[in-house]
Amino acid sequence: MFAARMVAALFSVFLASALGGPGRAQDQSLPEITVGALQNGTVTWELQTIMDQGLDRDNGFRLRVLPLAGNPATQIAMNGGEVDSIVSDWLWVAQNRARGADFTFLPYSTAVGGLVVPADSDIAGPDDLDGGRIGIAGGPVDKSWLILRAWYRQQSGADLADVTEQVFGAPPVIQNAAETGQVDAAVNFWHYLARMKAGGMREVIDVAQAAGDLGLDPSTPLLGYVLRDSWIEDKPELARGLARASRQAKDMLAQDDALWDRLRPIMDAANDAEFAALRAGWRAGIPPAGPVDAANAQAMFAVMAELGGEELTGGLSRLPDGVFWSGD
Repeated sequence: MFAARMVAALFSVFLASALGGPGRAQDQSLPEITVGALQNGTVTWELQTIMDQGLDRDNGFRLRVLPLAGNPATQIAMNGGEVDSIVSDWLWVAQNRARGADFTFLPYSTAVGGLVVPADSDIAGPDDLDGGRIGIAGGPVDKSWLILRAWYRQQSGADLADVTEQVFGAPPVIQNAAETGQVDAAVNFWHYLARMKAGGMREVIDVAQAAGDLGLDPSTPLLGYVLRDSWIEDKPELARGLARASRQAKDMLAQDDALWDRLRPIMDAANDAEFAALRAGWRAGIPPAGPVDAANAQAMFAVMAELGGEELTGGLSRLPDGVFWSGD
């Protein structure tokens, strides 16, 4: 517990020193919004930009980032009311909403993973995966893996899970297994894939393309800020301010390379190629402005649910009403 508090304190000190702009000490009268975020998560790039550029103050609040050690910790913090928001996927929001929580989802990112192989691999397409060994980050119900399975079934009529051997592990473990030849191909989270491709690995299929081939809308965001309906109702200006600040940060990061130089110390990029790949991957995941199309999300849910079953859906057959909030 002490170590966790020390990490959080040091991270907060880093953010405060990185900001360095005038006025942070003079805005204590503004209401605070606390967002729980993974210490090494890509959402911190947007959150720091919001603070660095004063977008929180411009929109009537002070942003506070609470660093947390993993996804379970962020979800516990949200359920326990320790934070006003976290970033998670809409499946988690839907499951909790169905259980009575008043969670709702504000789009953050459409970024998804894909399947990569070594540059000199003989694997060129779906038919070449038969009999191979695939490393998969996120477990058997990882959403990228499920969409790739559905895509492979459409292409070949077989289930990729039946014709390959799967090795599941944490993202860095899967990256290492792919780079050292312990697996023939790998499915990983987008930012690990960006590093892997920057290191010379070759992408066979990305999830966005697979989703499009399946007739799904790849612009449907999977990740978003989780908020409470009751919080939005009680503090509508704060909620709308957070939504505006998020969109403004995205617009700035989409266009201004100089802003990324400020973020580089927390991006953990090993070299210029990784830095450029991470920047390009984050930009590619910026969702379109406007509300999420609930019908498109339901179609994506149905595809994943068919293969993921109750372990993925938590017993849901459809997404509940109110899962998505537009920010208006």
